[in-house]
Amino acid sequence: MKKIKYLVMCLVAALLVNCNDAIDIRQVGLLDPANAFRSVDDLEAGVFGLYSRNGQSGAFGFDTTPEIALASNFTDEISIGAGTGGQGFALYDFVLNPTSAAASNFWIRNFSQNNRATVLLEAAQNITVDPSDQARYNQLLGEIYVMRAYANFELLNMFSVDVRNDASLGIPVVDFVPPLTFQPLRDTVGDGWDYINSDIAAAESLLGPATAPDRISLDVVRAFKARTLATRGRYAEALPIANALVAAYPIANRTDYRNMFLDDSDEEIIFKLQRVRNGPFDRQGATGSVNAGGWPGAVYTFADILSDAYFEMDRKTFNMIDPNDIRYTVNVSPASVIDPTYMTNPNAFSTDKIIPAKYPGSEQQPLMNDLKVFRSSEMLLIAAEARVGANNDLTGAAQLIKQLRDARFGSAQPLPVYASAQEAYGAILDERRIELLFEGHRFRDLKRLGVAGNRGVDRDLTDCTRQGGACTLPADDFRFTLPIPLSEINANPGIGAEQNPGY
Repeated sequence: MKKIKYLVMCLVAALLVNCNDAIDIRQVGLLDPANAFRSVDDLEAGVFGLYSRNGQSGAFGFDTTPEIALASNFTDEISIGAGTGGQGFALYDFVLNPTSAAASNFWIRNFSQNNRATVLLEAAQNITVDPSDQARYNQLLGEIYVMRAYANFELLNMFSVDVRNDASLGIPVVDFVPPLTFQPLRDTVGDGWDYINSDIAAAESLLGPATAPDRISLDVVRAFKARTLATRGRYAEALPIANALVAAYPIANRTDYRNMFLDDSDEEIIFKLQRVRNGPFDRQGATGSVNAGGWPGAVYTFADILSDAYFEMDRKTFNMIDPNDIRYTVNVSPASVIDPTYMTNPNAFSTDKIIPAKYPGSEQQPLMNDLKVFRSSEMLLIAAEARVGANNDLTGAAQLIKQLRDARFGSAQPLPVYASAQEAYGAILDERRIELLFEGHRFRDLKRLGVAGNRGVDRDLTDCTRQGGACTLPADDFRFTLPIPLSEINANPGIGAEQNPGY
């Protein structure tokens, strides 16, 4: 029933394609937003347009498959598979420059989303709201603020060298609908956080309790806030929020964890992006590229998880997952072939095939699954990190890691012991590597916490040496910050002088 409702939402948004065209940028002669969005129903259709991809209007929508693709291709989640056709080799070899798809995708997609959200907020001010519709109007405004904040959070993470240094270069803060001639320069990281936090505060004042995991609610704002605070290292503020969300959304047991990734359970999901058959994201997308935008499983393989994959699971990551852990079942396809002699077998490229299985498909559509944006297990891991960062509570962090492992194994696991904050941070990153595998976290996790936890990109040496030898990358490498894309510099020469170091 929920999926039918989602299709109706997308159809309504598609019917108003002219309105969605009008919110890409202010152009002479186009229908003004004040006239395009005259009612709460019009505003709702615009909000559905922010959620969904509309091929006719060229809009990107709310999508995390580019994050998934970047985190997998660039870090240590995947290796080159037996079914390779050359997909993703540049990112796998740590090749990033201003012409890379990653740079243009994250820049253009998120500034487009920021712009479209801003026009909707501007248009909403001109709507006369009946008192009976006030709650729906507030809900819609809150959703717009969150989607705009998420886009700017992604921009700040990807294009700022140090998101914990408020005085350093951040991103252009564009909180208005710009004219075609607008050529912004970069504001500070602090300005970027002020913009994001202002939207979060506005959303908190407007949104109500969760009604469904595929719509933004007050709990979604709180989960997002916990993530932003952990990113900034503001652990004392992040800890109580993360604790409250873990209490409200209990960690899934083994059965529900498996069903969650089959889209048969919403246990522990705080927010997900629903994907439906014949919906706007029901397509293969750009295989092996950050310009993914379709079935998340197509980031790794063609057709289904039973065929040869062009990306397989990195062998070191695979070796970290105990077969008795339900995360093994969820992440490793039953079609995989495990060669115990892979380290010495010269033919291991064809005899050792570990096919990713986190997105097997649903609704009879292989590789298409809902995207889990916020789960309570992430909140638990944020709480563990915050216990270390706020209080140096190493035992408390270990107890939370044990709680997660107990749930994933279905039995009591040993309590870890950490001798230092660095060791604890490293262990938390290792647990995140397994728990959030193929969900788009690894790139930003290493960027924000890798130095503190003594972790970087760490691929299996035997596995990756066969692919050219790009096996490790320290977390302080300049390529954990994306370059401003050449397309932006060509249109806006002034920002070229503010290019990130190394490019």
